[in-house]
Amino acid sequence: MSALPIYGEQGAGSREQYAPARAESPALTGGYRSLLPAPCSRSGVALRGAGLADVPQLEILMAPYVASGDLLPRSNYDLCRHIKEYVVAEAPTGAVIGCGSLKVYSRDLAELAALAVREDWQRTGVGGALLAALITEARAHGLTEVLALTRKPAFFLKVGFAPAEREHFPLKVWADCTRCPRNTCCDEIAVTLKL
Repeated sequence: MSALPIYGEQGAGSREQYAPARAESPALTGGYRSLLPAPCSRSGVALRGAGLADVPQLEILMAPYVASGDLLPRSNYDLCRHIKEYVVAEAPTGAVIGCGSLKVYSRDLAELAALAVREDWQRTGVGGALLAALITEARAHGLTEVLALTRKPAFFLKVGFAPAEREHFPLKVWADCTRCPRNTCCDEIAVTLKL
């Protein structure tokens, strides 16, 4: 099995990890779920697809970010219903220390959402590894663009995302923004990456 390196490790941090996936690449045929069970750093952090047993830890992980307004609230029901969209970073202790999801809107577009890393694991490369895994998954699906709505655009801009107007993504606006409690006072910035 292949593993994704944490940023700062040998082989990490180059743009090559964002190179387009080839359909014939055996490592990508199963998406990130086939890439991630192995540890992805010498600290023993592993990335894997989320399961229903992770929902309580996801709620705890996201709670401070929901409280600060950096993430929108997700109910237990929503997490359970969309669990297949999530990838988690797991510490050697088995604790979920990071997560992110890939929400597909069309054959061309998906959103990177719910990207969060536990505070004591920030700046260790876990967030970058989660982002890389989700981009790999998007490419494996043949998507041509991913977007993120964020209050911290610098994280995305440093790996090649560009600012965008949310009006360019009517599927996202129609599906989510119109129902969002912050719709009329949203302070998130849209960023996009062409794949």
